[in-house]
Amino acid sequence: MSDDVREVIALFPRWHYPFELYGQSTPIDPARANRHRQRRRYFFDPLVRLLGGSLAGRRVLDLGCNAGFWSLCAVEHGCDFVLGVDGRAMHVEQAELVFEAHQVPAHRYEFRCASVFDLAADDLGTFDVVLCLGLLYHTSRPMELLQWAARVNSDVLLIDTALSGRDGSVLEIAFDNPDDPRSSCDGELVFYPSRQAVLDMVRYHGYRAVVLEPHFDDYAGAEDFRAGRRRAFLCAKRTSLDAWEAR
Repeated sequence: MSDDVREVIALFPRWHYPFELYGQSTPIDPARANRHRQRRRYFFDPLVRLLGGSLAGRRVLDLGCNAGFWSLCAVEHGCDFVLGVDGRAMHVEQAELVFEAHQVPAHRYEFRCASVFDLAADDLGTFDVVLCLGLLYHTSRPMELLQWAARVNSDVLLIDTALSGRDGSVLEIAFDNPDDPRSSCDGELVFYPSRQAVLDMVRYHGYRAVVLEPHFDDYAGAEDFRAGRRRAFLCAKRTSLDAWEAR
């Protein structure tokens, strides 16, 4: 069995996140594995605390879900259902393998290979939590993305994004390589938002928002957070952020 699992894992040219699948580890640089451990403590743990220590009873939408790392975090914290969306078939195949290996009941999740913009006309229902992690700076249509997310989101939006270093409320043009699985599926031209631009955009769509400041115990693989080039934003329509805003 272990040899078969290793062969299946090796079929994929790249794994972005660390997983244990039937006792076998996905191949990932230790610094990058540390990056994701730190990110989980930095923004996912606060999300769960904001919602009372559990995601029980909630529906979660994971935009740009990659191999389902954050979708799995949502399931592990008790969400009723998670829908993961990614534009690359390889990532969806990885996510389905991950959830099968973790024996997540089929009624608790779904993964779709699609551009998030292609789903705008679909009746997906509403989601208590929307995850937009590592996606906002990989599109040339950030306002449209947030408008759609706000339409299907009844309460909490969590954003993790690279930032422009420019002053003010700015969208800075940059260029992605669509052939790189870490980059945009939406085209070569993308926008990096400044910190203030993220706050202005989410507030325009009906959210209160706070910027989470990182306090990593190890910045290996996460230098962009230490340098201020990347931040997470905790946003909510109904849940109070008073405790976070007072910090």
